[in-house]
Amino acid sequence: MTDQINHSVVITGASRGIGRRIAQAFARETDYALLLIARTKSDLKDTQTICHNIGDNYFITAALDAADPKAVQKLKLPEDFPPPKIIINNAGSFLLKPLQKTTHEEFTQQIQANLYSAVNITKFFLDNLKSKPNALVVNICSAGAVEGLKDSGAYSASKHALLGYTRSLRQELMETEVGVTAINLGQTQSTSWEGSLIDRDLLIDPDDVANIVLNLTQLSSRTVVEEILVKPQHGRVPPM
Repeated sequence: MTDQINHSVVITGASRGIGRRIAQAFARETDYALLLIARTKSDLKDTQTICHNIGDNYFITAALDAADPKAVQKLKLPEDFPPPKIIINNAGSFLLKPLQKTTHEEFTQQIQANLYSAVNITKFFLDNLKSKPNALVVNICSAGAVEGLKDSGAYSASKHALLGYTRSLRQELMETEVGVTAINLGQTQSTSWEGSLIDRDLLIDPDDVANIVLNLTQLSSRTVVEEILVKPQHGRVPPM
């Protein structure tokens, strides 16, 4: 693990849910320095505290909106913080609303949260990744990126865009040492389901997602997983 100290992992949407579980997995299993990014400072600090209780990694947090390119460009890392080797673009937003009732502002917000956040963070750190051996970009996409979703069409469209971006990035970086992976997640236990009647026990376990991400980073430089489709064992969980 000692070589990992020379590298870092960037995790967006790290303040809650899946992002927090991914951060916990890296704190538990690796020595990587961790840059945790999300919009809410207090929740980020909670994630940092939880991770500190698990491992002695070097942690820093950045409370910013990754969908805002100007905010990302202002990001400054401490001089002793190792350059990123792994980026996990997990930040996103879910809108449950029929397309006919979705406003222009809501559609724009879905595109910004689910596409631009990954585009901005990846672009900002890409030169760092290219200088690292066996670097990796993991974009948390959605099962809605490969099929239309009833009553959440704007979300599905934005995740289609993210998957298209991920596939194109993979092609552009194929001759480099940077791998690119899309994880197309089905219904996963997260804060997105707060207030719903859905049976949480039937949803994908976020710790399983974290373990998948961790395993992706442990492959040799000869191998990359381009896309993974992950779904609940018993299929779509009602009433969604």
